[in-house]
Amino acid sequence: MQRITISLPDAIAEDFDALVAERGYGNRSEAVRDMIRSAKALRAVEEGFDGEAVAVVSYVYNHHERQLASRLTEHQHHHDELVVSLMHVHVNREECMETVFLRGPGREVWHLAQHIVAEPGIRNGSINFIPL
Repeated sequence: MQRITISLPDAIAEDFDALVAERGYGNRSEAVRDMIRSAKALRAVEEGFDGEAVAVVSYVYNHHERQLASRLTEHQHHHDELVVSLMHVHVNREECMETVFLRGPGREVWHLAQHIVAEPGIRNGSINFIPL
């Protein structure tokens, strides 16, 4: 393991320490390692990572939205080689939340994840992409 030293202005160091505490990291090094892993995953996406990857795609939608549930199901069936699992939760009388777990070639996983959250009617979505 290598040891590095960085210098930060006081205000940024205070913000960083607050982040470390809020997220429950045991120390600054764990937080920095996590940030580097996140940055590497983002870079892999930007560079069109072809290796094996997994992703968790979460989104909220109004289940009354015309044909949205059918379109989402069609995505999943059309890409059954990538879809590992799905969880569906009723948030309230109008809204549902789904989480889809994907695994496969990075570009294909990212492409499907983007298509899912871009479906008209998805109120809010997020992708957690992890290169393996």
